[in-house]
Amino acid sequence: MIKSLPNWLDPSSWMHLSENTDLSSIESAIYCKNPTIRELALLLSPTAKNFLEPMAQRAKHITQRNFGKTISLYSPLYLSNYCNGGCAYCGIAADRRADRLVLNDNQLNKELSEISKSGIEEIVLLTGERMPEADVDYLEHAIQITSKKISSVNIEVFPMLEKEYKILANVGCTGVTLYQETYDQIIYEKMHRWGDKRDFFNRLYAPNRALGGGLRTVGLGALLGLSNPIFDMLCLFNHANYLLKHFWQAGVTISFPRIKPQLGEFRANFPVNEHMLAQYIFALRICLPTVPLLLSTRETENIRDGLAGLGISKMSVASKTTVGGYSSSVEKSTQQFEISDNRDITSFCNALRNKNLEPVFKNYDAMYRGPISYDRNFRCTSV
Repeated sequence: MIKSLPNWLDPSSWMHLSENTDLSSIESAIYCKNPTIRELALLLSPTAKNFLEPMAQRAKHITQRNFGKTISLYSPLYLSNYCNGGCAYCGIAADRRADRLVLNDNQLNKELSEISKSGIEEIVLLTGERMPEADVDYLEHAIQITSKKISSVNIEVFPMLEKEYKILANVGCTGVTLYQETYDQIIYEKMHRWGDKRDFFNRLYAPNRALGGGLRTVGLGALLGLSNPIFDMLCLFNHANYLLKHFWQAGVTISFPRIKPQLGEFRANFPVNEHMLAQYIFALRICLPTVPLLLSTRETENIRDGLAGLGISKMSVASKTTVGGYSSSVEKSTQQFEISDNRDITSFCNALRNKNLEPVFKNYDAMYRGPISYDRNFRCTSV
């Protein structure tokens, strides 16, 4: 049974602004000093594509004011691609004839050694849905190993209980990335054919449990192409603001993944082209000026180079979407999706510097790791 979205999340009352919009309202929204969801709906509208250049300039100004001329770098590291999920759009869903692999200690250390050579000091550890091969105990051990070599260790895995997030915070995990995929419950149910991930609200409130368990950052995102992207972008805005209100000293980031080719050959039902992607990034930057916006190697080098500094302040680099992808001595698994920007770190950083942007390899020190407590008086203290 489909339940109603909570009031803090539901953007339905603003959707009409994205459908019939006059030009003067959009221009006012671009330069609004205190933009709200109203301005975001205007900037997401198809009519606003006629204002892409002024939106880009406004987004660039806001990005430089809050993040300087820098791009923070991170790398994903796949620990396991075992999965019990039935996600129709995923290359490692349980019904895919994928080559499965989970890293042991020796393999993980080899992967970390390869990444460490690049100078990257922020890693996102990834798995499929909860499986015996890669459960909380496995993650706890993997984070202990990784945190000895990498300053900032984050996870992009299955939703957990608050007490489980606390276990990971205690061994050096600093943040979690958890995309809702789509906030449209009907499409969400259709896309997630079986498995734990079918529970929409368990996933929706997982970031609350992660921060309640002491993690310091939460990454949000919607998989562009699954459903009406304007609805999902408005929900993302509301979700980010909700978390920033209730955990005001936590960090919240937003990513913009688009559906890419993968094993299973799923195709987007609501295609988002490059101009739409740029428009959504500019709109979110204008309306969430201090929230880091991320763009991964799912996108081509031309798109990434063009959007770097124009709203985007953080990027993955030299990514691999296979388990064992960094070390030639580790057997590789089936990739989750295709990478579009295959440049090495040197080439990518040179491209950034050619745009007068400075790549940042480290902006977080290991001494600050450890769980955080957010009390009712909105004080933030280390545990």
